[in-house]
Amino acid sequence: MIFGPTPLGQAKGAILAHSVNTGGARMKKGRTLSADDVTALAKAGVTEVIAARLEADDVAENAAANAIAKACQGTGSRLQAAFTGRCNLYADGPGVLVLDPERVNRLNRIHEAITIATLAPNEAVEAGQMLATIKIIPFAAPKAAVRQAIAIADEAGPLLHIAPYRARRAGLIMTTLPGTKASVLDKTAAVLRDRLERLGAALVDEQRCAHAADDIAAAVRGQLAQGLEPILIFGASAITDRRDEVPAGIVAAGGEIQHFGMPVDPGNLLLLAQKGDCAVIGLPGCARSPKLNGFDWVLQRLLADRPVGPDEITAMGAGGLLKEIPSRPQLRAGDMAATAPKVPRIAALVLAAGQSRRMGVTNKLLAEIDGKSMLARVVEAAQASQIAQVIAVTGHEADSVVAALAPYDVGSVHNPAFADGLSTSLQAGLGALSDDMDGVIILLGDMPRIAPGHIDRLIAAFNPVEGRAICVPTYQGKRGNPVLFAARFFAEMGGVAGDSGAKHLIGQHEDELVEVPMDDDSIFLDVDTPDALTAIRAAGME
Repeated sequence: MIFGPTPLGQAKGAILAHSVNTGGARMKKGRTLSADDVTALAKAGVTEVIAARLEADDVAENAAANAIAKACQGTGSRLQAAFTGRCNLYADGPGVLVLDPERVNRLNRIHEAITIATLAPNEAVEAGQMLATIKIIPFAAPKAAVRQAIAIADEAGPLLHIAPYRARRAGLIMTTLPGTKASVLDKTAAVLRDRLERLGAALVDEQRCAHAADDIAAAVRGQLAQGLEPILIFGASAITDRRDEVPAGIVAAGGEIQHFGMPVDPGNLLLLAQKGDCAVIGLPGCARSPKLNGFDWVLQRLLADRPVGPDEITAMGAGGLLKEIPSRPQLRAGDMAATAPKVPRIAALVLAAGQSRRMGVTNKLLAEIDGKSMLARVVEAAQASQIAQVIAVTGHEADSVVAALAPYDVGSVHNPAFADGLSTSLQAGLGALSDDMDGVIILLGDMPRIAPGHIDRLIAAFNPVEGRAICVPTYQGKRGNPVLFAARFFAEMGGVAGDSGAKHLIGQHEDELVEVPMDDDSIFLDVDTPDALTAIRAAGME
């Protein structure tokens, strides 16, 4: 890669390393300069730019990141297309992350251009949570280094995958001593039930017995006979030795003690035992609390069918000091989602309320191209992308539009004021979005060549924390549609008037805008006239 001051005569196709002002316009860092860009720079008096020019043995940053991430991607994970050299992998569902840290280290030592950061091995994850990020540091990476990274990532199978939780029917035994309060046992059972349910298991039987080995053994036999697994035992008094009442009761029921104690605090006094294929666990007192403790690490692996034995438990010491974390989270469903990086939830508003005045008597949205209406093509593109919610806004000929949408199971909202302009449809659509959306893409119903890839590339670029709160597609330096807006702009978008939509927000928030290059000119093609419809029908959709 050639990097440094670049004369304008050599700048076509180069990548800007720093933003440049050209009179009234600003070309941002990372922009691939077109012939028109070079002309604009020359008119602005710019004679050279700091830029990167790729050579034959270079792989562009996005292509390199995508290729390495795809090699890393195992079952239960999904990839988000790279943007600015970064490609993220997310969990498709809950489970435990399985990865090889030794291979992660080898990847990071190939070349300084290639980096990968992951969650810790065996970490419990939620659906949508980020698992890993692959980042190409400069604008390109050497082909040889990328090939080596792909080979390591795919060596003996993908670098990472998710081990999903397997539904289990669990049993709980709680022992009592004189003075043990039933309310304490009730609360303990509720905490354990919640823990299990979050991991896809069910607490189907609860027994209370005296804190004596014989009584414990009888309770264990009873739950084994029901086919329950795992069996969890809360002693009224903490286990202090392998020969204490709880482990003695497990042994009397035919179980075998595998390990006592663990290098995790809180959680030191955990007892791990086995009876056939059934795990029997003597719980530490901290497991009465919903806060994270060593028992959670054991339970998560157990329910995901990951190895849990003496070797695994004794390896938990590095990172096992949990009690000193000031904000140690409680393991409730919402807490992990609030703290872990997750794939953004983006909605699509499909604007389908217009009167098609320039088309004549035909409602252009219902006009067919290659046997399918324009509106259907836009909706299908949204549904095939990473969009989390699709809402169509109807107005003109609403009954016909709703009928055309019926096969697609998308939400819709009617805009009775559609004749007053695009802004009214925008307002109606924003009001129908779910409260948990991080942003919205405004899709025009008359742009039939917009594809899932266009939408996904915008979502991949979206990162308000890094200043990318408005994502605009470009082709050869020119801006098109659709546009993605962060949720914090919803109030401003709801206040627009007339037929211009939210375009003025783009100019008002240039500092939070990112231009997202596309591979074709579909972002410009809207079908407004009979001639345009005839032309696209003749050309087809391929």
